[in-house]
Amino acid sequence: MEKSLIKPFIAKRVAQEFTDGMVVNLGIGLPVLCTSFLPEGIHVTVHSELGIVGQGPAPDEAHADPMHIVDAGGSASSIVLGGAFSASSDSFGLIRGGHVDAVVLGGLEVDQEGSLANWIIPGKKMPGMGGAMDLLVGAKKVIVAMEHTAKGNPKILKKCRLPYTAVHCVNMIVTEMGVMNVTDKGLELIEYNPEFTLEQIIAATEADLIIGPELKKMDMTGFEA
Repeated sequence: MEKSLIKPFIAKRVAQEFTDGMVVNLGIGLPVLCTSFLPEGIHVTVHSELGIVGQGPAPDEAHADPMHIVDAGGSASSIVLGGAFSASSDSFGLIRGGHVDAVVLGGLEVDQEGSLANWIIPGKKMPGMGGAMDLLVGAKKVIVAMEHTAKGNPKILKKCRLPYTAVHCVNMIVTEMGVMNVTDKGLELIEYNPEFTLEQIIAATEADLIIGPELKKMDMTGFEA
């Protein structure tokens, strides 16, 4: 798969997990692409821990208000008709009260126990924790959307090596190679990208993979080789 197609491909697959009326929180980077691939008839409310319920897409330069309306990464954003602003404390109250149906976050590492490391690489400048820790324990469903490897090295591990964001919190991992559910028995591969063999996916994954009994191919519509 071409490098430029990987993030949109992952985002499209993640969007298939959304159902109509969901309140979702999208992390910076790849996750914000998910709303561009919502299935027909599916409408979601995007929540931002900065204090927006009903966050819209990134505006063009003429309509941007970067001093007042930004996403979690500090980039100019917008608010949809009917959206609302709140104090950050109220926004985190929604998260901690269990009112966010799903959160989609990127990952530096995720392990077969469902623990995630995504906020710091010691010695490097990073965006920081933000609201990730609260979202990981407060959202009803946690989806990690990321590339399967980094410079050829596995990012899905037996045990995270980087500092944890939260432990035993991830429900699903979506990469360009496949879709994995975190279960009590371990990491179960439920869908795979037919551009890769199972042997290639296993070789690119340090974690032990359970091959699901109903394993199927990922939908490649629009991303065919």
